[in-house]
Amino acid sequence: MTLPLSPDELLSTTRSVRKRLDLDRPVPIELVRECVEVAVQAPTGGNRQSWHWMVVTDPGLRAEIGKYYQQAFDRYRNSPTYGGDVSEHSDERRAVQARVTSSAEYLAERMGDVPVHVIACIEAGEELPASNQAGLWGSLLPAAWSFQLAARARGLGSAWTTLHLRYEKEISELLGIPLNVRQGVLLPTAYYTGDTFKPATREPLDTVLHMDRW
Repeated sequence: MTLPLSPDELLSTTRSVRKRLDLDRPVPIELVRECVEVAVQAPTGGNRQSWHWMVVTDPGLRAEIGKYYQQAFDRYRNSPTYGGDVSEHSDERRAVQARVTSSAEYLAERMGDVPVHVIACIEAGEELPASNQAGLWGSLLPAAWSFQLAARARGLGSAWTTLHLRYEKEISELLGIPLNVRQGVLLPTAYYTGDTFKPATREPLDTVLHMDRW
């Protein structure tokens, strides 16, 4: 059963869910499988379909991933890029950014408690290519976004995060991921609290839209 959302509504209300993830309600694994079934319909370069999907529900493994994530977040929190520099933006934009950073801190503290961790991976070799990697990740990340859309349509929330990649090797060893398979994104997934989501506030389109020339 999916929610009665129009395509535009689904696309504009699939948000990064952190504080509103329901940490106490179990997620049926069949529902997660449905979302992955949708995800693997995404385009992939050369139709190679070289993605892999780690779904982690074991409490001990989730706790270990949570510890690595907290360590990565602590390093990020002490970096110059933490929260983004929005000093030149409006009061409204700064308020939004404050809420985002607060929710990110919450997720870092509770990552290990999120019922399902989905890690989207791709066969890439032990060493990533030194040249433009758009082709590689372009064969995985659209599918990861499709997973989030499918989850939203089924009443689940998720958050897109890559902070764990600071400890990619350690997490791969923890989960038995082969050396030639690289992680692309971690999607903590759970039911969400509250009723629904609304579109986010964005900068005016004409500040980022360029026609023919920059």
